[in-house]
Amino acid sequence: MRTIDDLDVAGKRVFVRADLNVPLDGGRITDDGRIRAALPTITALRERGARVVVAAHLGRPKGEPDPAYTLHPVAERLAELLGAEVAFAADTAGPSARAAVQGLADGQVALLENLRFEAGETSKDDAERGEFADRLAALADLYVGDGFGAVHRKHASVYDLPQRLPHAVGGLVLAEVEVLKRLTEDPERPYTVVLGGAKVSDKLAVIANLLNTADRLVIGGGMVFTFLKAKGYEVGSSLLETDRLDTVAGYLRDAERRGVEIVLPVDVVAAEAFAADAPHAAVPVDAIPADRMGLDIGPESAKLFAEKVKDSRTVFWNGPMGVFEMEPYSHGTRALAQALTESPAFTVVGGGDSAAAVRALGFDEAAFGHISTGGGASLEYLEGKDLPGIRALRD
Repeated sequence: MRTIDDLDVAGKRVFVRADLNVPLDGGRITDDGRIRAALPTITALRERGARVVVAAHLGRPKGEPDPAYTLHPVAERLAELLGAEVAFAADTAGPSARAAVQGLADGQVALLENLRFEAGETSKDDAERGEFADRLAALADLYVGDGFGAVHRKHASVYDLPQRLPHAVGGLVLAEVEVLKRLTEDPERPYTVVLGGAKVSDKLAVIANLLNTADRLVIGGGMVFTFLKAKGYEVGSSLLETDRLDTVAGYLRDAERRGVEIVLPVDVVAAEAFAADAPHAAVPVDAIPADRMGLDIGPESAKLFAEKVKDSRTVFWNGPMGVFEMEPYSHGTRALAQALTESPAFTVVGGGDSAAAVRALGFDEAAFGHISTGGGASLEYLEGKDLPGIRALRD
């Protein structure tokens, strides 16, 4: 893949597909990590005299404008971080976008409105996506793919647009792919993968593939209760995907056959309700009360998981250990993150809620080997999938 160093960008309109899908609370950005991750590529292009046209999505609007998902707050934060004005277009490829781009001088930046305000961005119909990609292509001379969090999507701005313009990979995507290659091609061992989050169904495919590459899988979060149930434990009113029990049981047998260690909690924090102020207590996994739900791993499990992480040379983590947004159930995720900072391993935080948790819990991002910007994209890469946005950037 060509990099931005291979492009002559001076005086050119350079379309940068970034990932600026940040969490909002009433129009206020609660975590600007993805905006900050986009800065190096945008800054490098500005310094070389490019006219930078940044585009991204936010949330899941239904193919039409929705004020709840406007990128206007992102434009303001991007301007603050760049220390420069950012022209904001009130549409994606219409009159406002054309005017904003036409008004750019060398080294200046414009941000288009949410790409998903157009149905063509996410359409499964090639012609509809292509029509939108054509309109976006008219705004630029060159394309840079730097939105790693979206490269697993066959969307117009990710897949179709780079086929219409001379293109290169941005620094963020390049760095992400290099890290993932390190995890998949020749990881230093022992290689431990820590998986959490709510649903086991979201991670079935990656688990199947990791049984071929990892030495150890550490399982926490809501998804663990399907594993515990598959091993014969009662899980009370905890999150459970009964339709996945047979699959999970098969994975447990397959792991044992392959010599892959599966590490499950030995205790959990069980609460009477899904609420921060609900009565709760740590209980062994073989004694979860029928009327309680597990909302975090317990203190003994946190110690166990920390030991496994510290006894590793490579660690990939995706998914919190509990409902970290509620303080009583944040301790397992905090303990795991702390262990990662103390491990001698090359540690990768796999984006999404894991990256958000690291920042929300106050950890220094520099204490980890790499913090990814794309949870879903990272997982699909580890599944062995050929990601559309990466495929489109290859020469």
